[in-house]
Amino acid sequence: MIQSILKLTSNVKTAFSLLVFSLLFVNVAQAQQKLNVAVVGLNHDHVYLIMNSYQKGDVNIIGIAEGNPELVTRFKNRYKIPDSIFYKTLPQLLESKKPDVVLAYNAISDHLAVVEAAAPLGISVMVEKPLAINSKQANRMAELAKQYSIQVLTNYETTWYPSNQEVYRNVKDANQIGSIRKMIVHDGHQGPNEIGVSKEFLNWLTDPDKNGAGALVDFGCYGANLMTWLMDGKAPLSVTAITYQIKKTVYPNVDDDATILLEYKDATGIVEASWNWPFSIKDLEVFGASGYIQAVNENDLRIKENGKSDYKIYKAKELAPTYANHLSYLSAILKGSIKSQSDLSSLSNNLIVVKILEAAKQSAKTGKKVYLN
Repeated sequence: MIQSILKLTSNVKTAFSLLVFSLLFVNVAQAQQKLNVAVVGLNHDHVYLIMNSYQKGDVNIIGIAEGNPELVTRFKNRYKIPDSIFYKTLPQLLESKKPDVVLAYNAISDHLAVVEAAAPLGISVMVEKPLAINSKQANRMAELAKQYSIQVLTNYETTWYPSNQEVYRNVKDANQIGSIRKMIVHDGHQGPNEIGVSKEFLNWLTDPDKNGAGALVDFGCYGANLMTWLMDGKAPLSVTAITYQIKKTVYPNVDDDATILLEYKDATGIVEASWNWPFSIKDLEVFGASGYIQAVNENDLRIKENGKSDYKIYKAKELAPTYANHLSYLSAILKGSIKSQSDLSSLSNNLIVVKILEAAKQSAKTGKKVYLN
């Protein structure tokens, strides 16, 4: 009896030791999976997302390049970041640190300089939407990505919406509404000044040399991105756009409302972007040959199939961890477990997005349809 008890006790101890070891192994593995990132720029308010992830321990920020001392002090105090993390420029940072990836939170016009600094060192880059201010810069970024075999990716809030991913699956994989005939995307809010963005963000967001335009770029890029994805990476045949300056005293240098029409061989895309709406909205509607589906918001969908009298409203399925947020996605991309070929963050998609936005600006200026080659 005593020997049996001793044997049982020994087995329990062994099992407990194995459990402890397994938990420690999992914790170490999870810690190793955290990305070591360098942040460039603190003048884009989307930077608070990565800072909040840093505060929660989801990512390691090993360096921040920012030349504005006021911003440095603000973020250093708010997030308890040590002085040793801060550098005035990205080249200075990269002389001392070797991040897994560089994340750009600066003006669109500065994205190229980020890739120029990181690419020769073999470091991939993810920028906030859109990729570049014009096709010349975008194409240069693509050349550097190819030359140095790095990833140059673009981050959109709407990429991580479960509803948008489910629209894609229903339309492209399940063929639930038939061939795409029309796509409509609404993206906008009351205006960056009206919702109280930081002064540093507002300064470049309303500067045509730094942002490229106003609402046309700020919100028009979302629709161009989603439609390029739904159209299997094909560029539209033509682009037509109308812009307005409804609040000229608030936004004297850029448009604050834009409507962009994309012409495809068998479908039409309408992108509605505005800083003049009474509420914030980001939705996606797709009309097919036999039905209709709408991503109403981040989680909710509405669908009506051919022959059915009522709409079905339901919640989107939870995304797989790899596609749940940009950090998980980046980690998988850098490890090679997934490839970015024509998805929403991909370079190929976002080169077309820049072409669409460039053509839209030209069309709005000239009043003519712009054909894409």
